[in-house]
Amino acid sequence: MDKGLAVLLTAVAGGLIALQAPINAGLGRATGSLPAALVSFSVGTLALAAIVVLSGKAGGLDSTFDVSWYYLLGGLLGAIYVTNALIAVAAIGAGGVAAATITGQLVASVAIDRLGLLGLDQVPLSPDRILGVALLVAGTLLLVR
Repeated sequence: MDKGLAVLLTAVAGGLIALQAPINAGLGRATGSLPAALVSFSVGTLALAAIVVLSGKAGGLDSTFDVSWYYLLGGLLGAIYVTNALIAVAAIGAGGVAAATITGQLVASVAIDRLGLLGLDQVPLSPDRILGVALLVAGTLLLVR
C-alpha cells in the first residue's frame, strides 16, 4: 500500500475511533457500561466474521494457535480500551478520551520501539521523539483540565 494512502486511511480510521466512545456511552446509558462493551464487541465480531468469510480468508484461522500465547491478547486489550473509554467519556469527554488514548499509544509505542519488543526492530530514542511525546502529554493535560 502506498504510504500516502496508508496515512489517509489510518487518519480516517482514527476519526471513526473518536466516534466510538460517545456511541458506546450512549449505548451504555441504556444498557449499563459492561453490557454496552459486550454489545459493541459482539457487533464488531459479527462484522469481522462476515468479512473473513466473504473474503475467502477463513482458512487462515487454522493457524490461530500456532503462535505464542501473547499474540492472542489483542482482543482482550481492545476490550479493556473500549470499556475504559465508555466509562471515561463521561468524565473527560470524547476529546479527552481521544487525546489520552493517543498519548498512551505514543508513549507505549516509543518504549516498544526502543526495546524492540514483539519482534520489532529497535529504534533509538532521539530528542525529536522525546519532544513529540512531551508535547502530546502537554496537549492532553491542557485538553482535559
